Amino acid sequence: MSGEYDELQALAERYQRRAGPDRYSMLQPDVWLTMQERQRALLRLFASQGHTQLSHLRLVEVGCGAGGNLLELLRLGFAPERLVGIEVLADRVERARQVLPGGVTLWHGDARVAPIAPGSQDIVFVSTVFSSLLDDAFQQQLADAMWRWVAPGGGVLWYDFTVDNPRNPDVRGVSPSRVRQLFPAGPPRFKRLTLAPPLARRVARLHPVLYAVLNALPLLRTHLLAWIDKPKT
Repeated sequence: MSGEYDELQALAERYQRRAGPDRYSMLQPDVWLTMQERQRALLRLFASQGHTQLSHLRLVEVGCGAGGNLLELLRLGFAPERLVGIEVLADRVERARQVLPGGVTLWHGDARVAPIAPGSQDIVFVSTVFSSLLDDAFQQQLADAMWRWVAPGGGVLWYDFTVDNPRNPDVRGVSPSRVRQLFPAGPPRFKRLTLAPPLARRVARLHPVLYAVLNALPLLRTHLLAWIDKPKT
């Protein structure tokens, strides 16, 4: 247990060392360009799954932070009473409570032991969480818990970056092969997204259209959006 506790403590410290909220503000052009790109990709993915409405889907987000992704999902059509957010940092849970409607359930603690019933969720969503988990065993335990929660016919929705950042030892990229290792029972479908953030920050300040121009080159995209199906039988 001490190793698991140490990883949770280390995770909290990694988040505390990160850039302030201005870095992720929607006033930054690269932030809203990235968000809009991801929204379009999510809508296309949901449509490809045959969903004409999203309000009936049950979704839990692992590492919901201050609620930004859950707000985005509400705008896309998810119903608040069918959304659950799990977050290990207490201050972020409180910030999420301030911006999310009361129908959204928020749970503070270690996601591996969250009170989510097996097979109860249509979607388990995780965004830029595993790249901050540097312990392989902890990663696998969390992935196993997430997979238990998914209902047959549902899936894990994954968004994270694939390349290491040599300037930031607090994170490491999660490759497609690692995603397959984490979820061996459900072969993932991948889509590469998101212009490399250091490059995106520079070009978006010059002109937003430059983001689209450079993002047309797959080699400059650093993140994966993945859907990992759980078989119905």
